[in-house]
This record gives sequence, structure tokens and C-alpha cells, in this order.
Amino acid sequence: IYDFFTGHELNPRMGSFDLKYFCELRPGLIGWVVINLAMLLAEMKIHDQSMPSLSMILVNSFQLLYVVDALWNEEAILTTMDITHDGFGFMLAFGDLVWVPFVYSLQAYYLVGHPNAISWPVAAAITTLNCIGYYIFRSANSQKNNFRRNPSDPKLAYLKFIPTATGKGLLVTGWWGFVRHPNYLGDIIMALAWSLPCGFNNILPYFYVIYFICLLVHREARDEHHCKQKYGLAWERYCQRVPYRIFPYIY
Repeated sequence: IYDFFTGHELNPRMGSFDLKYFCELRPGLIGWVVINLAMLLAEMKIHDQSMPSLSMILVNSFQLLYVVDALWNEEAILTTMDITHDGFGFMLAFGDLVWVPFVYSLQAYYLVGHPNAISWPVAAAITTLNCIGYYIFRSANSQKNNFRRNPSDPKLAYLKFIPTATGKGLLVTGWWGFVRHPNYLGDIIMALAWSLPCGFNNILPYFYVIYFICLLVHREARDEHHCKQKYGLAWERYCQRVPYRIFPYIY
């Protein structure tokens, strides 16, 4: 049962076709965008609008940016925990193919039946929040991926790190010296920005934020356990240098 859920094989293949690598991004993320677009058109049709509401435009735009970024930087997924450590079982398969497109589109679905008018200043504030989250998320992930691919890159000479017995280094400056999982922090900020255009009359649009915080806190605990086993004393030194996990000033 455990193997079925978490996946017994790390990278099941059909010939040279890697099932997990394909499912991790392509079907779920593209399906998410298609469903969002369908909700945008449904809102216009049901409410007899000549153009989508500002709230719907924000939700579609924010999430489209996230998907395009993921597909554009697809090679960066090769260094993530899903690819390097987790097997391809029911958890990842169901998550990639069902949960992502049908749950992550809840904000757009909600706006079809519960339109929420927002002013341009409010829209500007929400857009700024999303941009901050995206900047943290993208710059942190790029910093980590570039360092893992080529630690001796002259462009990364300003980064300091703790050497480990595995030959890899643990960054203690840059975003990864700010908190241990700055990419998770950016993700959560963006998730909040995706929900705010829906207003505060129902908890449904905020399900994604609540779920995502629980998911990332759980994943962070798994990361901690895995890194402690892998890096040993170097990880303990890193935790002393970077005591905060996801949120600054919160252990």
C-alpha cells in the first residue's frame, strides 16, 4: 500500500519516455490554464459581459505567469525533491493529473458564480503583492539551480556556502541565507495574491492558500529530515547559520 501511494520506482519509463518528468509539469499545468480560460469565457457568457471582470483577469494572468515560468524553466525541476527523491506513485500521479488542474483553478471557478468587483487601486496592490512573491520565488529557485549546476560560476562568486561530505555546498548567503526555503515563501505570497481578487465572502477561494501552507510545511519537514540524513554535521551548521525555515523570524 505504501509503495502504491508513494511510488516504488523513482523514474518509471516507457522506453526513453520518463513518465514522472512528463507528468510533473505538462498535463496538469497546461490543463490548469485551459480550465481557467474556460471559466473566463463562462463568466462572460453567464453574466452577458463584453469582457472579463478585473478579478477574473487578475486570477488568469497571475496563474498563467506561474505556468509559463514553470514551463520556460523546466530544466530546474530536475533538482527538485519530487524528481530526485520521491517515487512516482498514486500521490504524484493523482496530484499532477487531477489535483493540480481541478483544485488550483478554484479561484476562477468561484468567480464565475460569485463575481467580485474590485477597484483599480486594489488591483494594483494585489498585483504588487504577486510580483513580490514571484520575484522571491523565481530568484531563489534560479539561484539554487545555477549553484547546483555550476558552483564555480564566476557570476556566483558572491555566494558563500558550507561544504559537505557529499561534495555539494549549502548556501548561507543570498536568498538561501535569509530563510531555508525562500522559494516556499514566494509561493505562499503568490497563492495569497491569487485568492484576494475573490474577496472575503467565502473560504473556498482561500482553500488553495490553506492547503498550500499545509503542503509546504509538511514538505519542509520532509526536506529537513532528508537533508539531516544526507549532510549530517554540515546541515547542523547550516541550521545554526540560517535558523528560520520558511518565514523570517519564525522558527
